[in-house]
Amino acid sequence: MESKPLVSVIIPTYNSEKTIGICLRSIEEQTYPNIEVIVVDNYSKDGTQKIAEKYGARVLQLKAERTRAKNFGLREARGKYVCFIDSDMELTRNVIEECVNLVEGDEKLGGVIIPERSIGNSFWARVRDFERSFYAGTEIESARFFRRDVAVKVGGFDENVIAFEEATLPLKIEGIGYNVRGRIDAVILHHEENFSLLDWLRKKFYYGGTALRYRARYSISNKQLSPIYRFSLFLKNRRFYSKPSLAIGVLILKILEYSSAGLGLLKTYLVERC
Repeated sequence: MESKPLVSVIIPTYNSEKTIGICLRSIEEQTYPNIEVIVVDNYSKDGTQKIAEKYGARVLQLKAERTRAKNFGLREARGKYVCFIDSDMELTRNVIEECVNLVEGDEKLGGVIIPERSIGNSFWARVRDFERSFYAGTEIESARFFRRDVAVKVGGFDENVIAFEEATLPLKIEGIGYNVRGRIDAVILHHEENFSLLDWLRKKFYYGGTALRYRARYSISNKQLSPIYRFSLFLKNRRFYSKPSLAIGVLILKILEYSSAGLGLLKTYLVERC
């Protein structure tokens, strides 16, 4: 293990007892042997902390938004590499090993994309998984695995942006000359069994409040925001029409998402004008 560089996996949590055990068990079962787990918990009121400690994670308490929590974990990390995941994610067994092998072989590779699959039996979970399948190899995907020294050098995630916050760190790293488009084959399974459309749209409404800030600071990645770009990924791909019910579901979901984000943006604009 001493010859293998340490990888710090950083997980922000809040009332995550339903999924954190699955997440941490998947890290425990990785084929890569040298991993530390840092859980940055927003003072959960359920059993999140107890479960995390049971799996040997280092639990840090911080009342903060996700970006600040991730940056706090980044500063506390001891690894040569850092990987940021959510508490409802499950890593397939080779994720960390494939990331390390890829980065160790290329000194200019600063970030690695880990493909994601949504899992769950509900209609919307299947819609989300179908949607994700069209993002492979596009600018919609963002890296989750980074060289820690480079991530620290650029100041971590942008704490003033909520919309597409996961994209801010790789864009900052790319801005200093590193490649952040490395991609492995092993996948992350995103547990969305309890996906709530109403909660999802509320989140998009909240995120929409900083969408223009993201656009202004990271204009290189305006495709993240563009509904035209996203819809073109679906409508120009013949595979999209192979599953009509899921295709309709994707279109409805994206229209609702952009509408909710737009309303959130409008609210922020009106508040700032007043």
